[in-house]
Amino acid sequence: TMTVHSEEHIVDVHVRSGVYSSDTIFDYSHGYIATRLFSRNACFIMKIKKDLIPELQEIGRLAFERETMKDVYSPDNVWAQFQAGSSRLGRFKDWLLYGKHIENLCTGLPLYQ
Repeated sequence: TMTVHSEEHIVDVHVRSGVYSSDTIFDYSHGYIATRLFSRNACFIMKIKKDLIPELQEIGRLAFERETMKDVYSPDNVWAQFQAGSSRLGRFKDWLLYGKHIENLCTGLPLYQ
């Protein structure tokens, strides 16, 4: 499921698929994406690259298109591949940088950037 909070510039994506379940937050005001993978009990954070990630107004439209026209190819599919490296727990300055929505998603989990 996807929820777009236009007033807060946030998109919440919840994937419920057993071992592959995850929650992702696109925080456009802070410029970061955080994905919590439940199978790994970890949080992966990346900077939003405007040339690769759709704008907030565009992401809702793309989700609607995908749902209503499942068999139509869209050139705007976004995939991210995370390479696990060293992790650390979030600190106060991290949460100032990433924002409260990502803090709520990732507090207490190892952070991978």
